[in-house]
Amino acid sequence: MPHYDAVIIGAGHNGLVAAAYLAKAGKKVLVLERREVIGGCCITEETWPGFKVSTAAYVNSLLRPEIIKDLELKKHGFEMIPRSPSSFTPLPDGRSLLMGPDKDLTHREIAKFSPRDADNYPKYETMLTQVADFLEPLLTQVPPDPWGGLGDLWKLGQLGRKFRKLGRAVGTEAIEILTGAATPILDRWFESDVLKATIATDAVIGAFAPPSHPGTAYVLFHHVMGECNGVRGVWGYVRGGMGMISQSIAAAAKSYGAEIRTNSPVAKIVTKNGTATGVALADGTEFTAGMVASCADANVTFLKLLGEKELPAEFVSAVKRIDYSSATVKINVALSEPPRFKALPTAGVGPQHHGTMHICPSMEYIERAYDDAKYGKPAANPMLECTMATALDGTLAPPGQHILSMFVQYAPYHLKGTTWDAEKDRFADRCFDILNEYAPNFKASVLHRQVIPPPDMERLWGITGGNIMQGGMSLSSMFSLRPAAGYANYRTPVRGLFLCGAAAHPGGGVMGAAGLNAAKAMLKG
Repeated sequence: MPHYDAVIIGAGHNGLVAAAYLAKAGKKVLVLERREVIGGCCITEETWPGFKVSTAAYVNSLLRPEIIKDLELKKHGFEMIPRSPSSFTPLPDGRSLLMGPDKDLTHREIAKFSPRDADNYPKYETMLTQVADFLEPLLTQVPPDPWGGLGDLWKLGQLGRKFRKLGRAVGTEAIEILTGAATPILDRWFESDVLKATIATDAVIGAFAPPSHPGTAYVLFHHVMGECNGVRGVWGYVRGGMGMISQSIAAAAKSYGAEIRTNSPVAKIVTKNGTATGVALADGTEFTAGMVASCADANVTFLKLLGEKELPAEFVSAVKRIDYSSATVKINVALSEPPRFKALPTAGVGPQHHGTMHICPSMEYIERAYDDAKYGKPAANPMLECTMATALDGTLAPPGQHILSMFVQYAPYHLKGTTWDAEKDRFADRCFDILNEYAPNFKASVLHRQVIPPPDMERLWGITGGNIMQGGMSLSSMFSLRPAAGYANYRTPVRGLFLCGAAAHPGGGVMGAAGLNAAKAMLKG
C-alpha cells in the first residue's frame, strides 16, 4: 500500500491549507477528494456554457492574511476585488440605503433615515474594531482547555489579562457579542429599521435563528473580522470566482510536493490499537499514513468514517449533540442584464450592483421569515442576499451578461408535509417574484437557474444537514468547546487522527485558519 506522512480527507479549502503547510514542512502528503472538483464549498463551476459560478461560497474577506503570504497565493492566481459600495438595501417605498468603505457616502446614506444613526455608526464600527483586536488573534491559536493542565490554565490567565485591558465598557460589549442576540445590540445603537435590518443579515447567515436569538451577535461579529487587500471589514470578490482560492492553495500545495486526487471518496478511516493508520477508499484502495486529518464535519468523520466503537462514549454523545440545523437555500442565476431596481432605475451596472443587495426591509421581516421556518415551512417572504460578482469581474460570464448569487433564508432542511423535491422550484419562484417587486426586469432577464436547498447541499458537499458552518456557531460550540470539550486542539480520541475543517476552531467561513492550526498541531506530533 502507498504510504504517506499525512493523508487529508477532503479537498475543501481548509484541507488544502493543511496539506500545503505540511508539504512545505517537508512531509509527504496526499489529499483525497470524493468529487471531481476540489474546493468543497469554495468552488467555481461552469454551470452553464460561458458562466463560471461560485456555486456555494460567494464573497471573501476572512481568508487569513498570513496564509496568503506564507503560501504566496498571489503568485498562484489569487486576487481580491474590493467592493465599494458593499451593501445596497432597496425599500418598497422607493427609498434605498447604500453603505460601504466610503465613510462619507455611508454617513450621507444613513442620515437619509436618521442623522443620529449616521453619527453613531462610526462609533459602532470603532467598538467592533476594539473587540476584534482582542478576538482576532485567537483565530490562529489553539484554544486552551479549561479542564486541562497547568499549561492550559496559564493560557487562560493570559487571555484574562488581555481581556481586562479592553476596559469595562468595551469588555462588556465583547461579552454581549460573544453570548447575546444581535437585536438588542442593534436597538441600543440605532433607531433606523432599515439600517438595523441591513446589519442584521450578517447575524443570521447560515444560522437557523433570527437576530433576536442569543448567539446571533457572534455570527454578526464573525463576519466583520476579515479584510480585503489589507483593509479591515471590507469584503470582496475573488477574480475568477471563489474557486480560485482553492485552486491557488492547491497550486501552492503541489509546488511543495503534495499530491491531490479527485474522484477518490474515502469510505473508512483505518485504525489499529486506537491509532489511525490510514484510509480506505470506496473502491477498496487503501493508503497508509503516519497521520490522518479530516476536513469533513464531526458527524461524517466520527460516526460515518470511523464508527462509535472506536471512540469514548462521552465523546460520541458530544458529537451527536452538535447542532447541524440549516435554513439556507442557494440559488444561482444567469442573467441577460442586471436587475433594474425601482429605487435606482439606471440601466446597466451601477453602484447598487457592486456589493450585496439585501431584500429585507425591516427587522420584523426577518423575524417573520424565521417564524415560518421554525414550523417546517419555507418562508413566505424570505430574506434575500444577492450578489453579482460580474459587476466587477468580467471573466465570469459572456459579455453583457451576468451571474446573480442568491443566498436565501429561511427554509428548513426538514419540511412539514412535503419534500424539497416537490417544493424547491416553487420556493425559487417565490424568491424571484419578491426580487421582481423591487427590480421589475429581473424575471424577464433570467437565462438559467440552479436551486440548491439544504438536502442538496448535504448531498453535493457532504455537509451534514446542509449546515455551511459544519455545526452551530453559538458560544456552547465555539473556541474550547469546538467540536467537543477537551478536543479543541485539533486532536481526537484516536491517536494520529486530526480535524482540519470548520468543525474545529474557529468554525465556518472561508478563512483557512482551521487548516493552518491543524497543520501546526500535526507537525508537533
